[in-house]
Amino acid sequence: MNLSIKHWPEQERPRERLLQQGAGSLSDAELLAIFLRSGSKQHSAVELARLLIQHFGGLAPILNAELPQLSQFHGIGATKYSQLMAVKELGRRYVAQQLQQHSLEIQNSSQLLDYLRFELLGETQEVFAVLCLDSQLRKLHFKKLFFGSLNSCTVSLNQLLRYALQQQASSIVIAHNHPLGHALPSAADIALTQQITQACKLLEIQLLDHCVIAATGSFSFAEQGLIKST
Repeated sequence: MNLSIKHWPEQERPRERLLQQGAGSLSDAELLAIFLRSGSKQHSAVELARLLIQHFGGLAPILNAELPQLSQFHGIGATKYSQLMAVKELGRRYVAQQLQQHSLEIQNSSQLLDYLRFELLGETQEVFAVLCLDSQLRKLHFKKLFFGSLNSCTVSLNQLLRYALQQQASSIVIAHNHPLGHALPSAADIALTQQITQACKLLEIQLLDHCVIAATGSFSFAEQGLIKST
């Protein structure tokens, strides 16, 4: 039987290393182990975390998994599942509050993409969402407006613009996910973006970006020069 973490040398324990060297010094498995707090009779928390990452292929699939999937691993029950879901929601709320307090840097906005990943990566169907911003480029409201199939999603320009006007948005960012594909826009995505850009101009609302989110990465129209900010 493997020794539990409390029997490890202090300099090797994840919690102690985090306090001494910072969270960035820990691996994904070590960070996950801190939240799990304990392992099972067969595995330490770090070993259990490594097994989870190996099985699911990374942290994101673990956080998007349902309780029946996770409970197949000895040592993972409703309590640990609740802890993981709380961690995920805390991360989403942290990024959302940052967007409310600080202006976005649209040309290089990793913060924006992080927020959209939190919101869209767990979706199993294609979802089209709108982020409304004030004149200082701070978050007003975010909403998933349209839901489609695995490969497509129908968008109503009238409904989208009505929502932006209701939120008194000065600018908007639109985003959608590719549940099974790569984060590359299709010809239809590009055409839709052009239509929304023109429609927004008529209402003096600026379309700042269109982001495509997928498990393999993300794509920003603004960063690629496909949307020109004014």
